[in-house]
Amino acid sequence: MIKYGAAEFEEDVYILAKKIKESKIKVKGIYGIPMGGVPVAVALSGELNLPLVDDPYKKKDILVVDDLIDSGKTLSRYTGIFHTAVLHKKAGCSDLKSSKKIFISKLIPNEWIEYFWERNKAPAEDSVIRMLQYIGEDSTRNGLLETPERVVKSWGELYAGYDQDPKTVFKVFDEPEKFGGLVYLRNIEFQSMCEHHMLPFLGEALIAYIPDGPVIGVSKMARLLDIFARRLQIQERIGEQVTEALMNHLHPIGAACLIEAKHLCMVCRGVKKQNSIMGYNSLKGVFLESSSAGIAARSELMALWAKK
Repeated sequence: MIKYGAAEFEEDVYILAKKIKESKIKVKGIYGIPMGGVPVAVALSGELNLPLVDDPYKKKDILVVDDLIDSGKTLSRYTGIFHTAVLHKKAGCSDLKSSKKIFISKLIPNEWIEYFWERNKAPAEDSVIRMLQYIGEDSTRNGLLETPERVVKSWGELYAGYDQDPKTVFKVFDEPEKFGGLVYLRNIEFQSMCEHHMLPFLGEALIAYIPDGPVIGVSKMARLLDIFARRLQIQERIGEQVTEALMNHLHPIGAACLIEAKHLCMVCRGVKKQNSIMGYNSLKGVFLESSSAGIAARSELMALWAKK
């Protein structure tokens, strides 16, 4: 995490103001994009001796400012219409295309940055408050006072997979015997979050592999599934990530991950199909072969899946 202080802010605002002055663009006012752009706008208005405006569309020649270009989506709503300025742009963020000028004080590493004006309230919790207000709730009522903190705390569990490395699962056992049969774990329950709507989907999976030497402990297959499920996901990607990890780290003859799940984004909104179940099968190695071994492996796998 980058902790950003007031002294650095003064320096960066000065750099930004200097770039704007040297460009000789025509600017009659400054608008700060809420929330992070507001302190930048206030500071720039003093440096450039320009008034603040509360709506950039009501006057001509307005400079729109923000604190950060991260994904670029926020500022892209204004580029092409207004000249824009930001304190920081994260490394790795693609350049925004615009017919208007875009001023940037500094490039910074692709890390979470905590601006000094955000420290009284954790940025993540503040975002939850804004979401509550957006849906029409009173974020100050008793039942919701601790909700932002609880929501952010729950993210640590729901998205724990981002902090886990699949490599840690592969503590292998090199047995003197060679096992050539199908190793599988079925009825593995899991929960994940749909990356399109941030709503849960939950179901069961069957993970299988045919070893070519080492094997892993049975709990490790369930842990592997959880590492990938505890992220913003789609069902297909989870299956592919599980089988790719097995193939890359265990080097079996074949690997498979069969998943069925109920998606709340389909149950609670959209088409509202209450009993719909989505399935996906990811197969690797011998399971994809048209040989007699491949056909036999697929048949055994599907017979096991049918028993669930």
